[in-house]
Amino acid sequence: MAVPLSFEFFPPKTPEGVNKLRAVRQQLYALAPEFCSVTYGAGGSTQAGTFATVQEILGEGVAAASHFSCIGATRAGVRAQLAQLRAMGVKRLIALRGDLPSGYGTGGEFQYASDLVAFIRAETGRDFQIEVAAYPEMHPQARSPESDLKAFAAKVQAGADSAITQYFFNADAYFRFVDEVRAAGLQLPVVPGIMPILGSTQLLRFSDACGAEVPRWLRLRLQGLGDDVASIRAFGLDVVARLCERLVAGGAPALHFYTMNQSAATLELCRRLGLGRG
Repeated sequence: MAVPLSFEFFPPKTPEGVNKLRAVRQQLYALAPEFCSVTYGAGGSTQAGTFATVQEILGEGVAAASHFSCIGATRAGVRAQLAQLRAMGVKRLIALRGDLPSGYGTGGEFQYASDLVAFIRAETGRDFQIEVAAYPEMHPQARSPESDLKAFAAKVQAGADSAITQYFFNADAYFRFVDEVRAAGLQLPVVPGIMPILGSTQLLRFSDACGAEVPRWLRLRLQGLGDDVASIRAFGLDVVARLCERLVAGGAPALHFYTMNQSAATLELCRRLGLGRG
């Protein structure tokens, strides 16, 4: 099955984490990803680690996309970082508003991700392919679905090439969002973000924090499995594999996996789906 794949990693904080992620990447490269992305901490707090991980991925012969957030940033600072990324050979950015670290007030010269996208285009032309975030179940801070779609359209009109969604477990939410995007006259690819289910407590806590809906039936099944990690992962593989099958059958242009710096679940999902070379 020829469906493009991409994988997201976060920058490790320890030497052990760096070595572990190197091994994870080598395993996932067997699936021939279109690119691998690296996240960016609140307020750019992991910038050095993000850029170092991006540099390693490029050195391994794989296209790398750097997350790039703008909250609290200045135009001069963003200009310098863009020059650094361009010199590294980065061709793709995931442009985000981002979050300020706790304890910081507002500030910076960018208010929205659309401001960042417009600035990148003005500064660098077509040097970068720009991905933006999409929220099939609505951004947690949006006032309404209509205002959320308007904000998404602003990012596209500012120059975004494609979008990657927040993860979700309800395929209908994705298809409805894509229909709304098309009805608004926006033709860019909207790639679903896929979260393998690695555990119950962490997934539910993370989902509540970022506004990703865990359907009641799924939440109850996970809670019913308690601390049985093996059963949770087996059940999670079944759930997410079925989700991916439906997305691909419905015309999703690619799949973007939030790996959590682990390879086993993503490798098994792709094996079940017949995706990649692995």
